Amino acid sequence: MEILIRKMQETDIVQFPKEFALQGWNKPAEQFRAYYDEQSRGERQVFVATADGKIAGYATLLPHDRSGPFKDTDIPVIVDFNVLIKYQKRGIGTAILDYIENLVSGYSAYICLGVGLHHGYGAAQRMYVKRGYVPDGSGVWFNGERLEPYKPCVNDDTLILYFLKQMR
Repeated sequence: MEILIRKMQETDIVQFPKEFALQGWNKPAEQFRAYYDEQSRGERQVFVATADGKIAGYATLLPHDRSGPFKDTDIPVIVDFNVLIKYQKRGIGTAILDYIENLVSGYSAYICLGVGLHHGYGAAQRMYVKRGYVPDGSGVWFNGERLEPYKPCVNDDTLILYFLKQMR
């Protein structure tokens, strides 16, 4: 299987929602349109992985986080990192992260990301730790804000822990 990483193309706006729908995930075309438009304006980079010419996953990179503990820093952040289920455990996620980390290491000493806490994120949590990402120490975040001790929350995709990796 040949894995290539490339910038998002306009045709991906339609293709990704179709592929995610086949696995029961709702990823609307509007989301990918926004990503493509932000990429065109230089506000976000979108990296698409293909396997033998077919889209297999993607991740986006922001120059700094729009919320969370690194909001007011120049630390780049990986946001919305997904590999289609049929391509998981085949090196796609590793290829995407290798590409992004190599790029970021040329201009930043650090990179960060947030990861969900429910069991659906278990494989991602393990992968990040194995790659040298460590919790940043700011605690758990919910809906873009630090979750204070003993406050109620919902264990959904907005309940996250931030990780930081030293690049050089």
